[in-house]
Amino acid sequence: MSITKRNYLFYTALLTILVGGLGGWAYYSVFPHHYFGGYPLIPVFFYVFGVFMVSMTENCRKRMPRQMLQIYLLMRVMRMLVSMIVMVIYCIVVREEAKEFLLTFIANYLIYLIFDSWFYFNFEANRKLKKKKDNETIV
Repeated sequence: MSITKRNYLFYTALLTILVGGLGGWAYYSVFPHHYFGGYPLIPVFFYVFGVFMVSMTENCRKRMPRQMLQIYLLMRVMRMLVSMIVMVIYCIVVREEAKEFLLTFIANYLIYLIFDSWFYFNFEANRKLKKKKDNETIV
C-alpha cells in the first residue's frame, strides 16, 4: 500500500468518524425531529466509495499514469451518478424521511467532495514539487 493511499484512507476514516459522530449527535440531540434511521449509512457510503476511488486511482496510476486526470474525473462522475441513484431509491422506498435524507446526503456529498478535491490537489502539488526538485538535482 502506498503512502498516499494510506494517508487518504486514514484521513477519510477520520472525516467519516467526525462527520458521522458530530452529525449524528447534532441530529439526535439538537434536532431529534429530523433524525432518521438511515443516517449512519450516509458517511459509510462515502467512506466505501472513497476506498473504491483511491484503489482505482492507485491502480491506474501504476498502469496508465498519463490518464490520471481522466480516471479521476471518471471517479467523480461515477460518485455523482451512484449518489443520485441512491438518493432516488431511498426517496422512493422511504417517503416520510425523504427531505431530511436528501439534505443530509447532499451536505455529506459536498463535505466529501471538498475533502477529496483538497487531498488530490495537495497530492498533485507535492508530486510536481518533488519532480521539480528531482530535475534540479540531476542538472
